[in-house]
Amino acid sequence: MTGTPRISPDTGLEISVVIPHLNQPEHLRRCLASLRDQTDAPPHEIIVVDNGSHTPPKALCAEFGARLLHQPAPGPGLARNAGIEAARAPILAFIDADCHADPDWLAAIAARYADPEIEILGGDVRIWRDDPASPTMLEAYESVYAYRMEEYIRRQGFTGTGNLAIRRETFDAVGPFGGIGIAEDRDWGQRARAMGHPTRYAPEMRVHHPARQTFADLTLKWDRQTAHDFARMPAGAGGRLKWLARTAIVAGSPAPEILRILRSDRVEGPRARGLAFAGLLRIRLHRARRMLMLGVGSDPAALSDSWNRR
Repeated sequence: MTGTPRISPDTGLEISVVIPHLNQPEHLRRCLASLRDQTDAPPHEIIVVDNGSHTPPKALCAEFGARLLHQPAPGPGLARNAGIEAARAPILAFIDADCHADPDWLAAIAARYADPEIEILGGDVRIWRDDPASPTMLEAYESVYAYRMEEYIRRQGFTGTGNLAIRRETFDAVGPFGGIGIAEDRDWGQRARAMGHPTRYAPEMRVHHPARQTFADLTLKWDRQTAHDFARMPAGAGGRLKWLARTAIVAGSPAPEILRILRSDRVEGPRARGLAFAGLLRIRLHRARRMLMLGVGSDPAALSDSWNRR
C-alpha cells in the first residue's frame, strides 16, 4: 500500500489496523509488507503508533502509506488506545509490529464480521521458523507453548492483542486497554466477557510471530507475566502461601507436559519435540525461581516495568 489509506466510495473505511511499535523497524517493515500484499482485502487503513523508539519509523510508514502516531507513555496498551482514538473504521484490527499476516488475514476478518453477532475475534498465531526442518530450542518450545489463542479464549476468556479484531462499538462499551502495570490483553478480554461480550476464535485469521532470539528475551516476557500474576494475588499471609504453593506446582510441571509435546501438531519429529521439552524445562525452572523471589519479598514492579524500555 502506498499513498493515502484505501477508502470505499460507498461505505468509507471498513477496517482500521492498529500496530504498536517500539524499536523494531525491520520487523515492522515485514509486518507492513504483509498488509500491503493482502489478497482481496477490504477497504482499510494502517495506523502505526510509535511508543518511544530511538528513531521513530517516519520514512518506513510513509513508504507503506501508514499513518504514524506517537505515544511516549510506555506500554503497548496505551499505544493501542492512541491508535483507536485516531481510527476511522467500525472494525478495529490489531497486529504487533513483530508479526506478519497471512495474505488473507484482512479478508478473513471482513468475512467474519458479515455476521452481526460477532463482536470480538481472536485468530491463530504461529511461530515463524526460517528453517522449519531444523528449529532452534526456542523455536521448538514456542511453537508448542506460545500464543495458544484458542485455549486462552476457551479457558480464560481473552485472546492476545497481536491478532485481535473488535467492533468499535464494543470497544467503546468495554473501555480502553490498561497500562504497562497489567497484562492488558487478558484484562481487556476478561472485562469484555464479564460485560457480556465474548471473544470467538477464528483459526483462518492467522498471523506469524518470530520466536524470541535469546533465552533472555523469553524470560523478560515471563518476568512481566509473573509480576502481573503476583499483583493479582490476595494480600496477606494466606495469599503468600497460595503463591508459594503455585511456585511448587510450576517447578514440578514439566514432566506431565511430555504428552502434550508428543501430541502437538505444531512441531514435527523427535528432535523438535526433544528441543521443545528442553526449552519447557528451562523456562519453567526460571519461572519458579522468579516466583519464589516474589514470594519472599522482591518488588514485582521491577519485573513489569523493565519490559517496555529495551
